[in-house]
Amino acid sequence: MLGMIERSVRLNDRPEIASQKFRLIVAADERLMVEPAAGFNGALGLALGILAAGLVIAALVQVFVGLSPLRTLRAAVGRVRNGDAQRLEGEFPVEIAPLVREFNSVLEQNAEVVQRARTQAGNLAHALKTPLSVLANAAAGGDGALARLVIAQVDAAKKQVHYHLARAQAAAAARLPTVRTALRPVLEGLLRTMRRIHAGRQLELLLHSLAESLAFRGEEQDLQEMLGNLLDNACKWATARVEIQASVDGENLMIRVDDDGQGIAAAARDAVLCRGVHADQQVPGSGLGLSIVDDLAQLYGGELRLADSPLGGLQAVLTLPAVRSGMSHLNANLP
Repeated sequence: MLGMIERSVRLNDRPEIASQKFRLIVAADERLMVEPAAGFNGALGLALGILAAGLVIAALVQVFVGLSPLRTLRAAVGRVRNGDAQRLEGEFPVEIAPLVREFNSVLEQNAEVVQRARTQAGNLAHALKTPLSVLANAAAGGDGALARLVIAQVDAAKKQVHYHLARAQAAAAARLPTVRTALRPVLEGLLRTMRRIHAGRQLELLLHSLAESLAFRGEEQDLQEMLGNLLDNACKWATARVEIQASVDGENLMIRVDDDGQGIAAAARDAVLCRGVHADQQVPGSGLGLSIVDDLAQLYGGELRLADSPLGGLQAVLTLPAVRSGMSHLNANLP
């Protein structure tokens, strides 16, 4: 495409031709002007685009590198919360190091509080054990009503001491976030014990498919106390079969114990969770088992619920805080 520019001029410095007008016309191919301008604009746009991309990448790298210590801190706190670590571990910058030290100090103080609570509970148990044993031995030599009354009251006192010591220890442990207990070994050990205790009844104790990684965020002794009471109660009432299954529901560990016994009426279920209430006096027991389970579960932020079992008897559903760190299902049918 041809572009043309026209202009009229007069030569005033030449008198002889000053009155004449000259017409000048210049023409050229427009591509010689447009293409260099377009090339410059393209190069400028490319340079600005590269600069903008570089600035964005630099900002992202700065944010990623600058916040990486916080991600490391978050992962360390998660390990502590799940019980995989006892304290915050890792390399942290000087800006975060004081916070890490303070957090570790709090964890150490919590551990000391738990240890002192356990020590005090143990000291109390030993302090009461001796006089109670003396009273029981003294009363054992008598045949009168007073001796029988002393023996009964000493036995009741021992049960109450055990009950309140268990609560004190659980209350202390529940405030320590680093403790964890694998569920499967505890259940397997308790099932072996129940088979020996109730060997004469030929009960079928079945543990359904269970994930190896299922774990309780709490003390092993407390988990044994709760599950032991539930399994013993189910075995006492069962006709021929007891089933146990466990799963994770969000942050909670759900443990279900079913039996094929006569069950408990819905109106009476709240009452049997009270201390000392015994559903059937013909079945041996102190009436503290389910109450202890409910109290311990509540101390850990969980609960115990009673419902109708698919087997026809009672279903006890124990909800506890869970630890989740990888799920691998294995069959664990224990006849």
